[in-house]
Amino acid sequence: MMIANLAALGAALCWAAGGLIAIGPVRAIGPIAFNRLRMTCAFLGLSVATTALGTWHTLDLSAAAILALSGAVGIVGGDTALFWALGRIGPRRNSVIYATNAPLTALLAWVLLGEAMGPWTAIGILLVTAGVMLAVLFRSGNQSHDWEAVRGRLLVGVGACLVAACCQAVGSIIAKPVMAAGTDPIAAAAVRVGTSGLLLFAGGLLPGQRFGFGAELTPRLVGQVAVNSFIGLGLGMTLLLIGLAHGNAGIVATLSATSPVLILPMLWVWTRQLPGAGAWAGAAVAVLGVALIVNR
Repeated sequence: MMIANLAALGAALCWAAGGLIAIGPVRAIGPIAFNRLRMTCAFLGLSVATTALGTWHTLDLSAAAILALSGAVGIVGGDTALFWALGRIGPRRNSVIYATNAPLTALLAWVLLGEAMGPWTAIGILLVTAGVMLAVLFRSGNQSHDWEAVRGRLLVGVGACLVAACCQAVGSIIAKPVMAAGTDPIAAAAVRVGTSGLLLFAGGLLPGQRFGFGAELTPRLVGQVAVNSFIGLGLGMTLLLIGLAHGNAGIVATLSATSPVLILPMLWVWTRQLPGAGAWAGAAVAVLGVALIVNR
């Protein structure tokens, strides 16, 4: 269980660092082109690693199909809904609502997988979720900024973000039995990322959509995306799957959802701006929840 907890927290740390690296490339080439390029880089790296380790044999056709479905639901469906909501309700509201994927995963794991948890663990999950929401809500920044504007109906954007959270939760639940059966996490990550990348490329063939990586690519941008893909998708997703292989899906989802808390000190160093007291209070609540989970 400790391996699962550490892996989940490691995934959160990777996603926090990857989020900072992603800011420049996403603004330069757009989120869809960025996603395609980072998935291509991640798939190539994961495939090379799996081949070098000789672990493709841990995947049979059935396991590969289930992991492909998990990637389609959790990554493609989740990211598409998340980005769609992001453009309508802004990053702050988006992050707060998306944090519900942790308790949703715990609920689905209990209903569908029979994963029971004690009362202190349940309280820990609720504290982590509440702490993450508080940390995002009270993060310092100009709340009159254009990013805070709501475009269209608020309820529609909130609904789309909840769909993204549900997709992330369902994707984890789908992958859990395959990982618990002994599938190699790196090979599993390669299948999930590869499937998601193919679907994103296929989406570029639809009318009105752009295909490819965008015309604004430079060697510097490619390098930044490659680093992001290694940290965020390659290492981060592998650690998440290790967590699912060894631990409770709800707990793993909760611990891996602490990225908004872990990013606070990174933002402090990066921007030289101290996050607000409310953000640190939310972080403290989340840390208390993590302590309850890990030491239960």
